[in-house]
Formats: sequence, C-alpha cells, structure tokens
Amino acid sequence: MDLRHDTTIEVILEHLITTGATDLGRVFGQLFELALQIEREQYLKASHYERTPERQGYANGYKPKRIDTPCGTVSLQVPKTAGHVDEPFYPQSLERGQRSSRAVMLAVAEMYIKGVSTRQAEAVMREFGIESLSSTQVSRATKLLDDELAAWRNRPLGQMKYLIIDARYEKARHDGIVRDVAVLSAIGIGADERRHVLGLSVKLSEAEVHWREFLESLQARGMCGVQFVVSDDHSGLKAARRAVLGAAIWQRCQFHLAQNAVHHAPNRNIKSRIGQQLRAVWNASSLQTAQVELDTLEATYREKHPDFADWLENNIPEGLAVFSLPEAHRKRMRTSNGIERPIQQELKRRTSKVRVFPNVESLERLSTAVLVEIDEKWETESKAYIKWETLDE
Repeated sequence: MDLRHDTTIEVILEHLITTGATDLGRVFGQLFELALQIEREQYLKASHYERTPERQGYANGYKPKRIDTPCGTVSLQVPKTAGHVDEPFYPQSLERGQRSSRAVMLAVAEMYIKGVSTRQAEAVMREFGIESLSSTQVSRATKLLDDELAAWRNRPLGQMKYLIIDARYEKARHDGIVRDVAVLSAIGIGADERRHVLGLSVKLSEAEVHWREFLESLQARGMCGVQFVVSDDHSGLKAARRAVLGAAIWQRCQFHLAQNAVHHAPNRNIKSRIGQQLRAVWNASSLQTAQVELDTLEATYREKHPDFADWLENNIPEGLAVFSLPEAHRKRMRTSNGIERPIQQELKRRTSKVRVFPNVESLERLSTAVLVEIDEKWETESKAYIKWETLDE
C-alpha cells in the first residue's frame, strides 16, 4: 500500500476517534472508497501515476454512486478507467455479498410501492438506512437480480453421493390473501468432498407433486449418483423420494425424530426422559447394538403404554439407516443439521425482516439470494466435508 493510502487511513481513524459511533456512515464510505481505489490499481496493474510496462489502461476520474447499507445511505466516488484492452472496470466489491440484502430491500420496496403494510415497510427501510425508493429503481434492480438468480437456479449439477433436503414455511400474499408458502431446498456432497447448495423451489404447498417436481428438476440439471438421502418426515416427501430416488437409502433426521417422540409421549415424566433414552439408540456402536437398545426401550413401555411402544417400534428404525454408512460419516449424516443450521436459520434471519412477502416471487428471490451466498462461501472451503475414501473402503 502506498503513502496515499496510509494517509487516508489516518484521516479516517482521526474522524472515528473524534466522532465515535455517531457518524459510521461516513467512516464506512471513506473506507469503501479506499477499497475501490485499491481495486482499480490492481485492475490496472499500476498505482496512481505509476509508469510500468505491466500497466493496462489508466485512471479516468470518478462517478458518484449511492448505496444502501446497514450504516445508512452512503454516497461514494466510484473510480473509472479508460484504455483497458479487455472491458471497462467495475468494482467487484460493489456486488460481492449484496444479493440477499438487495433481495430484502426489493421485497420491502414492493410492499411499500403497492401500499401493503406501509408502516411496516417504512420501519424496515429505516432499519436498512434507505431514504427513498421509486418504482423505476425497484423494477430495474429486480430485473438485474432476477436474471442473475435464475442463472444460478438453472446451473448444471453433477454427482452428489449424499443429499440433504428440507422445507420451511413463509408467509406471502397470493391473490390478495396471506398464504403459507413452502420453501424446499437441497444440499449435496459432491465428488470434490464439499457441500453444495443444489437449489430450491417455492410453491403454495408441500404436497407430493411439489416434492417430485423439485427432485426431478435436480436430476434434469445433472444431479446423479445419489446413494443416501437425509430429511425429516415431511408431508408428501416419502412418496416423491421413492418415485425419484428409489435406489437411495433414506435416513430420517434423528433430531426431529426425537422431537416427534417427545410429542407422542403419553405423560410429562416420559416426555422429560425419552430424549436421553433415545441417545443410547443413536450413539450405539453398530446397527445390531442400536436394535438391542431400541428393543429394550420398547419393552419398558409395552405394558403400561402400548400405543407409545408401537410408535417407537414403527418410527425409530427410520432413524437407524445411518448405520449403513462408515462410522466416520455418521455424525454428519444422521440429522438434517447440515441444512438446518447454515441454511434454514439464515433464511429465517433474513425473512424475519419482511414477515409477510408481497408475493411468492419476492420470497423466491430472497431465498435464492441467501442460498447463492452460502454456496459461494462453501466453494472456498479448504477442508473436506466428507472423505470419500472411507466410503470406498
């Protein structure tokens, strides 16, 4: 970094020391402008006024731009270039990590422009520091973002030995009525031993036909080689999974299965202890040992609570399929936590700002944007999620 950059940082730090946290928008803007200038220098392969054989093009002033951030609406001077042999310079830092925030703001903007829950929309806009939005701005931003997200949803896939699928519900307006909308999503562990967000589907139901269309769309995009599927016992999923992925082994999420057991327990005392009792089954060293533990558990309830014993006998074995995998894989694949924590919780965090989406399309836009950013983050992971040589052995 040259002396000009050092001086700029000193000025920013002095301003921060003087004003504290009362003017973070200006501090953020100055730091962002510095990052943009450094990015331009990297693009040109030369610092300001530097003459080198490697230089490609030259600096060509600045253009003003306003961006909406959690620190408020910030005015920036975006560096321009000229004379480059390839294409005009545009800072990647203006796009990186902005999809989900843009999707949230577009959903709120649609609410605002259509007059739906105006007070709520204005409150969310203030939270993002947005001063104003016009229908033209919203339309233009929506088109750009939708094209980008559609390309991601339709990108080709490949071999995915393990698959984790899940669903959650959000509220959206449809024909003037607030409806529950199912958001289906899937992640796969590919031949590169890393996680990949495969896609999502947003519709008004979680019926079998929705699940089947979703799974078939993944296959149509090239998903193949699925050997093991993890999910909760979602409505409509079982029949769809059998029809589309009939050769794959199905593992019912042990975490949700334990929650279901608590729900079916006949009294408070059993509710308080059934989770601990099931851990002896889940943590067994082998399928045979797990079955012995389950038989023992059923026997303790058979005489006084036969209905509950029957429920355990009919449902808990669906959580034991993971014992068909190598021991090193079981912890990762015995629950749907691989999709619940990184995806469902992040979706909940982002959708909570909107609460009720103005339409199904805005819900799909935001959900896709969140998943794209998670998928891009996973692409940079250096550590394998699953080691396939263990499976091959």
